[in-house]
Amino acid sequence: MALNVVNQLGDWNPQVFRELKGRLKPRNVLITVAISLVGQLLLLMSFASQLPLAGEIEPVYSRYCTGSRQNYSSPACIPDGLGGFEINWQLWWQDVFIWLSLIGIFALLVVGTYMLLSDLSKEESRGTLNFLRLTPQSSQSILGGKLLGVPILLYLAAALAFPLHLCSSLGGNIPLSKMLCFYFVLATSCLCFYSLALLFGLVGRKLSGFQPWLGSGAVLMFLIIMTNVLHHPNYNHYPTDWLMLFHPGILLPYLINANSLDPVDFYNKGDYLAEFLWFNLPVGATVWSLAVLTVLNYGLWSYWAWQGLKRCFHNPSATLFSKRQSYLLTACFELMILGFANPHVHEKMNHAKDLFENLQMLLVFNLVLFLGLIAALSPHRQALQDWARYRHQQRSSRNRGLMRDLLWGEKSPALVAVGMNLAIASVILLPSILLWPENQFKIPAVSALLLNIGFILICATVTQLMLMMKAQKRSVWAATTVGGLIILPPIILGFLSMDPYKIPDVWLFSAFHWAGVEHAAGISVGFAIIAQSLGIVLLNLQLTRKLQKAGESATKALLSAKSPLTTTIN
Repeated sequence: MALNVVNQLGDWNPQVFRELKGRLKPRNVLITVAISLVGQLLLLMSFASQLPLAGEIEPVYSRYCTGSRQNYSSPACIPDGLGGFEINWQLWWQDVFIWLSLIGIFALLVVGTYMLLSDLSKEESRGTLNFLRLTPQSSQSILGGKLLGVPILLYLAAALAFPLHLCSSLGGNIPLSKMLCFYFVLATSCLCFYSLALLFGLVGRKLSGFQPWLGSGAVLMFLIIMTNVLHHPNYNHYPTDWLMLFHPGILLPYLINANSLDPVDFYNKGDYLAEFLWFNLPVGATVWSLAVLTVLNYGLWSYWAWQGLKRCFHNPSATLFSKRQSYLLTACFELMILGFANPHVHEKMNHAKDLFENLQMLLVFNLVLFLGLIAALSPHRQALQDWARYRHQQRSSRNRGLMRDLLWGEKSPALVAVGMNLAIASVILLPSILLWPENQFKIPAVSALLLNIGFILICATVTQLMLMMKAQKRSVWAATTVGGLIILPPIILGFLSMDPYKIPDVWLFSAFHWAGVEHAAGISVGFAIIAQSLGIVLLNLQLTRKLQKAGESATKALLSAKSPLTTTIN
């Protein structure tokens, strides 16, 4: 019977069978079971040690007692007449549930990301990843098998912790329906993070053994920061609220506030999540609406991760996304994040100022997005050389013309496609700026948007020029140059004490131009836009010259050059 199940599993997905066979060994399973059970025991012992003990000198105060708080942060303990104290077991189990949930979130996302990246790195170093590419299986089957099979020991540890997690939720009087909602959000978060980890593993394969530590470390830092924000939500609502949708713990305040208790020492939802708006829709009003938006966000980026995986798994030299896909990706990103850009209006709030600050955060997110798109869309030297040399021989390229080929072609330079993506983003952002009720910051906002477009076009052109180099590590040169354009100017200006409030003009030429555009004169902003335009024109002329030179055939280049014999005769 067991052999039949194994055979059916191998027929359904050979990659899952391969991963399970290599990991579900008795020694590994015993270690996993021991870690999970001992960890749960230590957690229960830790919380048991926080309970007040009988025989202590009164008055005794504890978080889990039921008396009045008076001047103490913890309530007083009331004797139960049996030599002990009355304990609020509902709150105690609720705290166990919160900590077990957080440990589970961190373990599943951080450790699972590390395991997937480490597995891909080992497959790449052994050369077996290329063997998998040559198998008749689809990329979805192979990578889906890794997603299910590589973290199988982690799944086993989580399954062993499920009974305690469920018992703690029941002891904390948490509704079962909301528990199931939390489990579903957690599962979709694992799908999203694991899919992005697989994509990073294929794209960043040159990082080798450092890649698992970099990926899992980034996830760990993100979860720590977002957990701290969720625990202490005393900050203004900016588009960074969108990042909270990537933390499955965003639902925990709704679970522990589902009863009459007030867990002041953990997640205090207050007005923060209740005012969680997306395009002015109160998605934070209920756990169900917020869960739907969270799952939608996870599903959206899981979809785009798998689009990239399908393109670059069997063809590692291909760009991460096609230009057609990048246009839809930009629209999805802008619409998703723009929904969180409207600030919450209070009596003491400068609404116009907050709108402009929200736009600044949107421009920062846009810069990150377009840096990723530039890296994903820009072809390397050989592809550009083939395109420049043989484009006229391809019937599809001749029929659709140069501009259409630049917009849709796979091997054409990425600059026009980046410009189209900028146009899509601007079409979405500009109406929201023009619809602002205040006029004070409209002109600085439009100016900041134009400067942002110009800077991104410069980065795109510089990247494409760097990828045309004959050096072997062109990607490193491109990343270093663009990184220098972004990081070095603010560092130099800060070192020279050129504050954007006092000397805003120089900041207009940096990646953080929005810091000075509010305080700069209109003529300075106009000069900066003109200077950016001239820089873009000059860089594109250089790129065009290099493409024309690359498009010359070897025979033409040989005949056009002066031979030593001709020079001697003359």
